[in-house]
Amino acid sequence: MTGIERYVIPGVLRLRLGLLAACLFVVATNGFVIAGLLPEVARDLGVTPQTVGGSISAYAVVVAVVAPAASIVLARAPRVAVLTGGIVLVGLGTVLAVTAGSFGPFLLGRVVSGIGGAVLVPAATAAAPSVLPTAFRGRALAIAGLGFTLASAVGSPLGTLLASLGGWRLALGVLAALAILLGAAVALVVRGLPEPPRIGLVARFAPLADGRVVLALIAMVLATASFNIVYIYSSAVTATATGGSGVLLAGLLLVYGLAGIVGTTLAGRLTDRRGSTPVAVGALVGQVVVLLLLAAGAASYLLDLPVFALWGVTAFAVVVPVQARLVAIDPEAAGIVLSWYSTAMYIGIGLAPVVGGAALAAGSSAVPLAGAAAALLGLGVFALGLRLRGRRAAAVA
Repeated sequence: MTGIERYVIPGVLRLRLGLLAACLFVVATNGFVIAGLLPEVARDLGVTPQTVGGSISAYAVVVAVVAPAASIVLARAPRVAVLTGGIVLVGLGTVLAVTAGSFGPFLLGRVVSGIGGAVLVPAATAAAPSVLPTAFRGRALAIAGLGFTLASAVGSPLGTLLASLGGWRLALGVLAALAILLGAAVALVVRGLPEPPRIGLVARFAPLADGRVVLALIAMVLATASFNIVYIYSSAVTATATGGSGVLLAGLLLVYGLAGIVGTTLAGRLTDRRGSTPVAVGALVGQVVVLLLLAAGAASYLLDLPVFALWGVTAFAVVVPVQARLVAIDPEAAGIVLSWYSTAMYIGIGLAPVVGGAALAAGSSAVPLAGAAAALLGLGVFALGLRLRGRRAAAVA
């Protein structure tokens, strides 16, 4: 038995990692949960679902734009202060949204929440590996990463279920309370972490000079937009099958999220065994096929259940191989490249409501077709990036 296998994470360190994971869970759930609340929020605020979908774009764009800037501006601030401030901003923004009587204040609340998420996510992701000794950084990242995974697997379906029982304000109110409580817990418990190394502005942008990195990031923008186009408007896509029932929709989202955990696990193992290229290509092709199936059979709940399961597997399976390719292109700048990956992901989330809303105007079946088209385009961009060669081309799987 190796030292790594024998290592038991001390209770206080486990608590710190758990708090970081919980913060990421709240931020991600805050972004995902609106998909299940879309019709009710729209009715309550007197706007269209597409307009509420625009708040998802605002949230995602704010995170995509502010996150890189925040990591530079707040580089000298203590980690615990950044983490605490970020999650408290998420909570305060959500309170603004919950108490809104019209769409304007609701949108303002979502923007404030987005700023909080932009401050928190890179800080929490960077802090997680420093919680444990160097040999156990992978384990630390995996534990913290559970926050994002559980947000789609549990957080969003649970929010949809809460909304069906007590309204959308209850669902977001629970998130707001959790965020504020986490702020207090982080301030008290997550102390004494090593401060991150300071990275200059030129070094942060240097990876974008490599066309392979840029094309991989664009492919991720399109892949993320693909499944979010459908996920955000899943209530409309499945309205006939669910009869407008929030409970039935929550069931579909739960199946999707749980299958996503399977997809992430399989993608990790297959990427290690086969390399990033076949896994990424297979996942993108699978997403195209699954979304075409959803367009054809969305009217049947019994058909939707297995389709949502397959969709969760393929959608989440894209993430690991694309990250692996980015790291392989420039291993020495892996941390910086992956920070741009997060930006690309949120740009994709920001584009999705605009594209999905336009497709919804043509009918609910057009939404998964638009998602399939985005995935197909992402596949083409990813394939184009594979044809480029660079100084580390031989190392890329």
